[in-house]
Amino acid sequence: MATPHINAEPGDIAEKILLPGDPLRAKFIAETFLSDFKLFNDVRNMLGYTGMYKGTRVSVMGTGMGAASIGIYTHELIKFYGVNQLIRVGTVGAIQPTLKLGDIILAQGAGSDSNFVKQFDLPGELCPLPDSGLMIRCIQAAKENDIALQIGQVVSSDIFYHPNSELWKKWASMGVLGLEMEASTLYLTAMHFKVSALALCTVSDSLTASQAMDADHRERSLEKMILLALETIV
Repeated sequence: MATPHINAEPGDIAEKILLPGDPLRAKFIAETFLSDFKLFNDVRNMLGYTGMYKGTRVSVMGTGMGAASIGIYTHELIKFYGVNQLIRVGTVGAIQPTLKLGDIILAQGAGSDSNFVKQFDLPGELCPLPDSGLMIRCIQAAKENDIALQIGQVVSSDIFYHPNSELWKKWASMGVLGLEMEASTLYLTAMHFKVSALALCTVSDSLTASQAMDADHRERSLEKMILLALETIV
C-alpha cells in the first residue's frame, strides 16, 4: 500500500488529519495533544502520527514547504489512504498593520501566483475555497474556546525570497491578510477530490512591522491554533 512518499499500511492513517508544514511540529502536536499515538510515516523524515483526541481518531503529518510538496502529500493521503478532512496548521506573513505576531488567520479564500491550478485545465479563473462546514465549525470552536480569529483572504506564493521586496504591498492593497505557501494547493486538491479542507495560519512574521518569530517559536508556540484545529476537526 505504501506510496513513494508515505510508508503507512492501510488503516494506519485516520480520516481526519492536521497538516503542519514542519515535520517536527507534527511530532510536537502528537506528543502534546494526542494520546496513544503511533508513528505511521518516516520517509524523508516527513513524520506522521495517528492517535486519539477526545475519543476521536486523528492523524497529523508534515507536508514540507510550498505547493509541490503539499500537493504530493495531500494527493496521496486522499487518494490512497482515504483521508477526507484536512486542516492545515501553518504560519503566515501578515501584510496588514492590524495583524500582530501570534494572531490566527482562517483562510476564507486562497489566491496564488503558482501554476498548480493549470493541471486542472479550467476554462477560466477559480477561487480556491475551504469547506464551508469546516469553516463554520472552526468559527464556532473559536467562540467556545475564547480564541480570537481573523477571517479573510491569503495568497499562497511559490516564492519565499522574492526579488521585488515591495510586491506584497499590491496584495495588501486588495485587502489580503497575509502571504504563505500552501493553502491554495490544499484547497484545490480537496476541491478536485471532493473532500473537506481548511487552512489555519498563525502570524509568524509581520511585513508591515518588520517582526518575526524565531525558529523555536515557529515550531512550538502555536498551541492555540492547534487546539482550534483539533476542536474543529472532531
